[in-house]
Amino acid sequence: MAMAMNVSPCFCVASNRRSGNRVRAVASEDLVFSKIKDDKVKLGGSDLEVTRLGIGAWSWGDTSYWNNFEWDDRKMKAAKAAFDTSVDCGITFFDTAEVYGSRFSFGAINSETLLGRFIKERKVKDPEVEVAVATKYAALPWRLGRQSVLTALKDSLNRLGLSSVELYQLHWPGIWGNEGYIDGLGDAVEQGLVKAVGVSNYDESKLRNAYKKLKERGVPLAANQVNYSLIYRQPEENGVKAACDELGVTLIAYSPMAQGVLTGKYTPENPPSGPRGKIYTPEFLTKLQPLLKRIKEIGQSYSKTNTQVILNWLLAQENVLPIPGAKNSQQAEEFAGALGWRLTSEEINELRSLAQDIIPLGFAQTIGK
Repeated sequence: MAMAMNVSPCFCVASNRRSGNRVRAVASEDLVFSKIKDDKVKLGGSDLEVTRLGIGAWSWGDTSYWNNFEWDDRKMKAAKAAFDTSVDCGITFFDTAEVYGSRFSFGAINSETLLGRFIKERKVKDPEVEVAVATKYAALPWRLGRQSVLTALKDSLNRLGLSSVELYQLHWPGIWGNEGYIDGLGDAVEQGLVKAVGVSNYDESKLRNAYKKLKERGVPLAANQVNYSLIYRQPEENGVKAACDELGVTLIAYSPMAQGVLTGKYTPENPPSGPRGKIYTPEFLTKLQPLLKRIKEIGQSYSKTNTQVILNWLLAQENVLPIPGAKNSQQAEEFAGALGWRLTSEEINELRSLAQDIIPLGFAQTIGK
């Protein structure tokens, strides 16, 4: 990959602080941070170009799954710092949804509202900054027809404070009414409310149907956002990854670090709290240790952290755009260090082999949304 001569302002990449190491990128390292923002990819067959790595905003404002069921000003400032640091490092693609940060949860604030606020504040300081926003339509059972998609999209735009978004996705397949939802996506493109459209949590059959129906209107299906990580490879096993590759649909990978468990910060003695603790049990974390050990060893050979290795592994699968969730500046800075280098084929295959029999208990495809 050709590198531009301009160097990104984001040089220092935070490492796993438990290891006591601090990883620093330097210009002699093949200019690994040479203008990340210039290294963009097209989403599927659309004309939309975004950074090869995005940021997931699911945790922003959430009090039902993340943040220990509370949201306060300290967490707000940390999320704002995560946004600003991401932009500073050249990562300008942000994924949110209308159901993130439920308005019905005590203390919660909608993620779209926060993202819109962060963008507005950033533009005051840097009017030329360009941020690509992806959000999602919740296919709730009482929502029917194409107009429901447009109505929800306009509500999202109002919360974001924007006249349009780059990517609008159906968050999950509806119990019924899916054809109407797809029509709504096409209408949104034709009305100039979005630049590209996608789906999320769609299996191979529903993915192909959505692709075909949009194609009949001359609208490309840009992406399918699904749960995908080194230890959750169901998209490879159920035909979704192969279908995305065949149809030219970008696979956006959510929970790319398996909700933090692949970073190495959790151990059998220190499992995650809340709902994640039911998935990542001490027994499971015990089985995970050999894989985590090897990830760390490979990372040390590149002066990279576990997080940077596992994100790089996903990037190496091709046609995959990971969107790790950033709660603070340090995490956002670390994510940038997954770009600008590549694991060897041997390392990619070795990690896949070590992870082959590791299956999180009760880990359904919709977990992580």
